[in-house]
Amino acid sequence: MAHPLAGKVVIITGASSGIGAATARELAAAGCKLTLAARSAGKLHALAAELGPDALAVPADVTAGADAKTLVAKTLAHFGRVDTLFANAGIYIPGQAAEGDPDAWAELMDININGVLRCVHAVLPSLMAQRSGDILVTSSISGFVDIDWEPIYSASKHAIQSFVHTLRCQLAPHNIRVGAIAPGRVANALWGFTEEEAIAQEIAAHNSIRSEDVARAVVFMLSQPPHVTIRDLVILPQNQII
Repeated sequence: MAHPLAGKVVIITGASSGIGAATARELAAAGCKLTLAARSAGKLHALAAELGPDALAVPADVTAGADAKTLVAKTLAHFGRVDTLFANAGIYIPGQAAEGDPDAWAELMDININGVLRCVHAVLPSLMAQRSGDILVTSSISGFVDIDWEPIYSASKHAIQSFVHTLRCQLAPHNIRVGAIAPGRVANALWGFTEEEAIAQEIAAHNSIRSEDVARAVVFMLSQPPHVTIRDLVILPQNQII
């Protein structure tokens, strides 16, 4: 029996590593056609080559309006349609506000918020014209809880949660679903984990989850029948008590 997502065309931003790359692999295994977007062109092309002919690599900076529009245009030209946008690109900055760098904060806000807004705006004409589709955004537990050791990151994800909820209401009459996947601590490069031994220790201690755990949750959300919307899915390591 075919997977319910087989043949769907999915745009993934932040696809070159972490949750984006793991989700690309899960969706490819489900039979999806993928447009992979990120600033890291080398990693992006390597992943597309790994996944095969139904994966299109489009190096892009999601904070640039022209890049967001080109991303959608190339997807339509190559695959003929778009079914899903997984707006996943983001960066992470923790720390004390008094010791922070406002220029770095501005970059975080540009990627984590404006990057999502630009990609959503670019894909909406296509989804609204066909009266179907999904928009899924990577949020965070920090979008639900005010976490004092990451105030700027938390602020960006609270903004994303507000956008997702209001956008969902606007697009429901167009048969477009909108949701957020909100992970807790993930043992990947975004959180500074690059060595498998350290990642395995985090997992064994139940202190973190893997990118692949989040990816499977994404596939679950997108696989629901059209009348079902999972507005938010919070996924945490068992020991993250927050």
